[in-house]
Amino acid sequence: MNGGDGTYSYHKNSHFQRAATDVAKATIEEAIMEKFDVKRFSPAPTAFQIADLGCSVGPNTFIAVGNVLEAVRRKYIAQGLSSQVPDFLVLFNDHASNDFNTLFASLPPDRPYYAAGMPGASLHVVHSAHALPWLGKLPEELLDANSPAYNKGRVYYIGAPGQVIDAYAAQFAKDTAMFLSALGKEAVSGGIMVLLMPGRANGIAHSCVLWDVMFDLLGLCLMDMAKEGKTSEALVDSFNVPVYTPSPRR
Repeated sequence: MNGGDGTYSYHKNSHFQRAATDVAKATIEEAIMEKFDVKRFSPAPTAFQIADLGCSVGPNTFIAVGNVLEAVRRKYIAQGLSSQVPDFLVLFNDHASNDFNTLFASLPPDRPYYAAGMPGASLHVVHSAHALPWLGKLPEELLDANSPAYNKGRVYYIGAPGQVIDAYAAQFAKDTAMFLSALGKEAVSGGIMVLLMPGRANGIAHSCVLWDVMFDLLGLCLMDMAKEGKTSEALVDSFNVPVYTPSPRR
């Protein structure tokens, strides 16, 4: 993600993600009110910990954790524990290369929580938006000319052989299993996870998903540039977008 707050920064070019956060607000509140039992944490913990994994640089992360925090606060009140509403600690987590300077410089001055940038254990709520579809690594077979999953002439999987999609799906499944296993060790018993990600309904082709079409268009542009001699075809063939859009079945 581009850091800072310039014209091409994520800070000023994340309206799609903001819209998804706004749409998910009511669903998140409903899930917390129905499924999250804060009485399990009585007496109140010293610090109620909320982690946002893949926070980037804001402002969307502040809106998202604010929504979660207010829903948790309302749940305390709804369960008759208004006198036990704890202090909140929000852990903003992302890759080490993330622009945390911009993130912390733009923290809301009237925020109702303490903030830190370190991952932690004893997490009560884990929030992550638009991060899980990004693969931890590209499947090696995509660049192997001897593999049926060799993705020559494309940087994504729309229009690719089934073996290419299978390679993406297998890597996504592996990454997700590792993610959930790690969180299982860091989250407290009775905690809740809020995971937002682009997806598709069962039976819907990747070519009908806006997220996927966007990356496919990027690949077509790069191949046109290669044909015009503005870049090399070999260089384009060496690049694949490390993102997979899952469905409930896959």
